[in-house]
Amino acid sequence: MKKFSSKIILAFAALLMVALLTAGCGGSKTENKTAGQSGEPEKLKVGFVYIGPVDDNGWTTAHDQGRKYLEEKLPYVETSYVENVPENPADAERVITQLAEEGNKVIFTTSFGYMDPTINVAKKYPDVIFLHCSGYKNDKNVAAYFGRMYQARYLSGIAAGKATKSNLIGYVAAFPIPEVIRGINAFTLGVQKVNPDAKVKVVWTHTWIDAAAEKDAAVALLDSGADVIAQHQDSPGPQQAAEAVGKFGVGYNSDMGKMAPKAVLTSPVWNWGPFYVQIVQAIKEGKFDSTPKCGSLTYWPGLKDGIIGLAPYGPMVSEETKQLIEQEKQRIISGEWDVFTGPIKDQQGQVKVPDGQKLSDNDMLNMDWFVQGVEGSTK
Repeated sequence: MKKFSSKIILAFAALLMVALLTAGCGGSKTENKTAGQSGEPEKLKVGFVYIGPVDDNGWTTAHDQGRKYLEEKLPYVETSYVENVPENPADAERVITQLAEEGNKVIFTTSFGYMDPTINVAKKYPDVIFLHCSGYKNDKNVAAYFGRMYQARYLSGIAAGKATKSNLIGYVAAFPIPEVIRGINAFTLGVQKVNPDAKVKVVWTHTWIDAAAEKDAAVALLDSGADVIAQHQDSPGPQQAAEAVGKFGVGYNSDMGKMAPKAVLTSPVWNWGPFYVQIVQAIKEGKFDSTPKCGSLTYWPGLKDGIIGLAPYGPMVSEETKQLIEQEKQRIISGEWDVFTGPIKDQQGQVKVPDGQKLSDNDMLNMDWFVQGVEGSTK
């Protein structure tokens, strides 16, 4: 990964803020010094709720890197977090309430299952601003946010489609919710862009992070003939299963090539830091507006905003494949085309998106059907 100067990062962050604010789409631990010297302004306390451990090398690690970036770029911010918080209402509400009681004025809840608990707690703390990741409910002091990860999924599908020899790609999937279904569909469209004969076989684990279960699902897919494994979970288990038998894979959340270097083609990854900086700056300046602007989401930035991307390619990815992915990436960034542009058919061969038309944000956010080329059920 290239390193950029602080001036370039700050300039990028300023541009991102403009895009986000104008379009909108596109036990706790504290890791900062408290206001120490007399006369120093009181720090803005920002809390984070995590589904997994901060060292999961996946979803939670990506968010925690964003939290650290937030502290680094905004010295007036003090952050805290609670990791390994179950998605059941009792535990989630208890932790979110705890963060509010500790004086956090901004709270990010970073997993789909925290949606209703976030809404419930927010009603009791109207002076606190809550931001929920990947859900679809909003309130006066609650905004829903996510990233257009389907765009990076599509690009990674091109790499997978070029790599498969058996024309069967396995997909270890988390939960049958629109976010995951949308990602599988985008990935499959990328696969079929370069290999119309290839199929994507889905196995559900009903987990976000369970290395053993996710690895077992990958093994089952490999045993059924898959020679590339994609995933929508936090653990590197599926990639390690592919590496163990000399096959390839596509990771998720962070660069999983570090955990399975002989297998991983690339990984769709998150870069939450600049986004968190811009949102907190907007709140500090009194510019927060929870009104949904992209379907049910207040914020839905994508490739052009830098919030998502691809990890470095493995050595097995050819220059031809890299160039093709870059071409498709630029088409998306330019706005001339997006992933769910027709013609697109479902598994039964029915046209879901006519030629030349594009799915609306609302339709994408509520996706409950598979595209042609996917083997498996959405249940």
